[in-house]
Amino acid sequence: MKIEPTLEGGLRVDVESPLDWHVLMAIVHDARGAEKDLADRLGGLIDEDSGAEDWQEFVVPELRDGFDGQLRAVAEAIGSAMNESTEGVGSIRIKRAEGSIWYGALNQARLALEDLHHLSGEMPGDLSEEQALEWRSASARSYLYGKIQHFLFELVIR
Repeated sequence: MKIEPTLEGGLRVDVESPLDWHVLMAIVHDARGAEKDLADRLGGLIDEDSGAEDWQEFVVPELRDGFDGQLRAVAEAIGSAMNESTEGVGSIRIKRAEGSIWYGALNQARLALEDLHHLSGEMPGDLSEEQALEWRSASARSYLYGKIQHFLFELVIR
């Protein structure tokens, strides 16, 4: 996978193998993989004294719609590019206007991975071989998502 800026101020992600498509589709899968979605997790941070009931009723649904919209847009872009690819090779163009949508979807995925696997620290030593492999895979995806976010922020969103 290669990531390059475009002349129009966006990014082009060149997919070099079918595996790259699976990694990109994992953005959506990872973002939806936590026990609670991000809107609920954010809503859970508000205590009763600060209006938690109102937050749950009025803010969380709107947040959820926004977060879901980001994931739908990214899934559609990846799916469309996959359909246009030849033998697993193709490109996704992220326009400047889409930068914040992609940034948000990647952020959701990274937060969900952290919630599930606690990636910010060292890999726990008491994991089975299968769990260790899952932790390493999640860590690698989170790292990639962070790199894409970096490119988006530096080259597209500014």
